Amino acid sequence: MTPADGAGRGAKALPSFKPLPMKGPLVEVERRADGSVLIASAHAPGDMPFTIAHLLADKAKAHPDRPYILQRAPGHGPWVGVTYGQAKRDADGIGQWLLDQGLGAKDSVLILSGNSVDHALVMLGGYTAGVPVAPISPAYSLISADHGKLKHAHATIAPKVVFAQSGDLFAAAIATLKGLDPDLVIVTGDGTGEGAIHLGDVKATKLGASLPAAFDALTPARVAKYLFTSGSTGMPKGVPQTHAMMCALIAGQDGLRSEPQDPAEIAQALEWMPWSHISAGNIGFNATMWAGGTLHLDEGKPIAGLFETTIKNLYDVSPFVFGSAPIAFSMLADAMESDPVLRKSFFKNLRYMGYGGATLSNDVYDRMQALAIAETGHRIALTTMYGATETQGITVVHWQTERVGLVGLPLPGITLKLVPNGTKMEVRVKGPTVTSGYHNDPGKTAEAFDEEGFYKLGDAAKFVDDADPAKGLLFDGRVTEDFKLDSGTWVSVGTLRPDLVAACSPYVHDAVIAGQDKPFIGAMVWPSMAGLQTLAAEPGPGTPLEKLAALLKDKIRAFNASAGGSSRRIGRVIILTEPPSIDSGEITDKGYVNQRAALERRADLVASLFTPDASPSVMNL
Repeated sequence: MTPADGAGRGAKALPSFKPLPMKGPLVEVERRADGSVLIASAHAPGDMPFTIAHLLADKAKAHPDRPYILQRAPGHGPWVGVTYGQAKRDADGIGQWLLDQGLGAKDSVLILSGNSVDHALVMLGGYTAGVPVAPISPAYSLISADHGKLKHAHATIAPKVVFAQSGDLFAAAIATLKGLDPDLVIVTGDGTGEGAIHLGDVKATKLGASLPAAFDALTPARVAKYLFTSGSTGMPKGVPQTHAMMCALIAGQDGLRSEPQDPAEIAQALEWMPWSHISAGNIGFNATMWAGGTLHLDEGKPIAGLFETTIKNLYDVSPFVFGSAPIAFSMLADAMESDPVLRKSFFKNLRYMGYGGATLSNDVYDRMQALAIAETGHRIALTTMYGATETQGITVVHWQTERVGLVGLPLPGITLKLVPNGTKMEVRVKGPTVTSGYHNDPGKTAEAFDEEGFYKLGDAAKFVDDADPAKGLLFDGRVTEDFKLDSGTWVSVGTLRPDLVAACSPYVHDAVIAGQDKPFIGAMVWPSMAGLQTLAAEPGPGTPLEKLAALLKDKIRAFNASAGGSSRRIGRVIILTEPPSIDSGEITDKGYVNQRAALERRADLVASLFTPDASPSVMNL
């Protein structure tokens, strides 16, 4: 057992895990002569809907009065929203209106604003009428200075209708789009904006014969939406998301259930992650509907000043499953360690937790388990699903484990191919959840798939135990992020970065690793707001940043002492005071840092890490 497995965390035996209602790992493995390995689940896929539109119709019929999607009234007021029956009626009205405007399968609705009940209804209306929707990051409209990605999204899908929750808030973005296409029809949730149509009027559209006909013509192969990639290697690419892709993900998850769902239970979910990404917009959204659950929209985010909203919501929403980015778990642990009322509410109904998008540190894992034990007497399984915009979720940790960094094993119906690439095994995938290509971009599509039709993710993975593949796969970094020092030693950024952040917890929020063709590794780190506040409150001379520098020197030197080699030792560090830029692609709206973009944008700082006469801002270790 390695330290990541829980060794060295105290001699006292830990309590058992709360039962996880999922089947255990069972895989089929084929090892080829060229060194590649094929991996597939031996579990069969479960049940699945015909399309997501049919799923909505089925749930509305079964639970017409059950609360479906709720959000807070302004001023952190009561939860308001729609039942399943109301959602179906509103989606029908929106779908009929779209058809009345002449939209069809070749057209699209561009959604500018973030998660809301209205956003959901527009999305469901598009599904029902067979008109694709395209939710994009609100940052493209509200934070971007040049609207470059917004213009690119428009050029990629050529929408005929644009929806925004507030016409006033998105006025500048709408003006940019109208400048590109004066014929765009603008719909807003509050009716504001010059020439905008109120969504309430759209929902009230009288139903005609064309909507039932369009619904009956739906097939699983129909494109339901377009999602855009993060743009880590250029402008975001538009990825068609078919009903078949989304429904196959439901089937894969259903195939791993070890027991039927209790019909008397109404699953409660709390979601902040944006619907412009697959994790919330596809996986979470559709899973809640499949379960007939209630989705509460969280206007908080895991950043200073906004996570307090999430905390307030968790006082009265006790989720069955809590999924988020790793940074959210760190902030949640901070809050619960000093708030037993919050801890009690959070763990009240919790079956398991799930993280994604980045590796969770051992430090945060241990803190969350300590909280779970204190409240419930048991540990809580902390799982993860791995995938991409192009693939949906393709692997999942569906068993109890003390490891972090796992990407799990393939979902039923999915085949992974690990291909030798330098010192690593590159991950490729084929299956019904995988897109057929990029929208209107045959060149990028051809580059993305290998000769057998496997999509190339650009990540690396390795078995926990080559002799026992059922123990799962470990994330082994981005193939394109790893680099060599001038000694020829490979540096695995994907594993080093979270380990460094954990070693500096809770004072470092994230880090960027540098050092290609250099004699040592350099790092640029963003301090955490909570850490700086703690240091500011401590007595003694020096500013919070000066105190932080001294503290980080000690922590990183201790990290280096156990690093084991040059591929893990940090030579110099810079503390960053400018936050990561969304416009430059340094960070996504989910809070994930793009290593390549940060290195390129901060090239001067990177260079200063390796100059012979380093400036005073560079810490020598």
